[in-house]
Amino acid sequence: MNVTNTDMLLLVLMTIAALWTVMARSLLKATIGLAITSAVITILIFRLNSPLAAVFELSVCTGLITVIFVSTISLTKPLTHKEILEMSKARHKRYIYLPIILVATGIALLFLKIPNDFTLPRLATPATNVRNVMWNIRHLDLFGQIIIMMIGAFGVVTLFITKDDKDGS
Repeated sequence: MNVTNTDMLLLVLMTIAALWTVMARSLLKATIGLAITSAVITILIFRLNSPLAAVFELSVCTGLITVIFVSTISLTKPLTHKEILEMSKARHKRYIYLPIILVATGIALLFLKIPNDFTLPRLATPATNVRNVMWNIRHLDLFGQIIIMMIGAFGVVTLFITKDDKDGS
């Protein structure tokens, strides 16, 4: 399967939704952005002929996680306008290097020798060793999964960072 214009459009939409998720001032808007990002990932996974993984992404990530986040947000105390502005300034300082990192990553990916044709070889037997498939045949998928897990961990850490109290406790 060659990368088509539709795939590129979906990747751009996914990137925009992910950036909106990270940069949103409101937690509710960030949650909606996360759901949109996950929905676009679901479409991409369907296009890659992995319907079971796509259904799992749609039901768990797009659906369940969004419901849990919205429920949690509804149970928290709303911030004042001044607190929101202070948090926004701190967030912008935290992500000041994000465009530079994205451009550097894009340039680095251009120099990697990634094949243009992402077709998978036909497997000889239906009962193929999963270890062989993951490490030898689908290693680019594994690399992508590792990146997504690291981004998720970074997002969770970012959500739970709190300022130290003034008294130092």
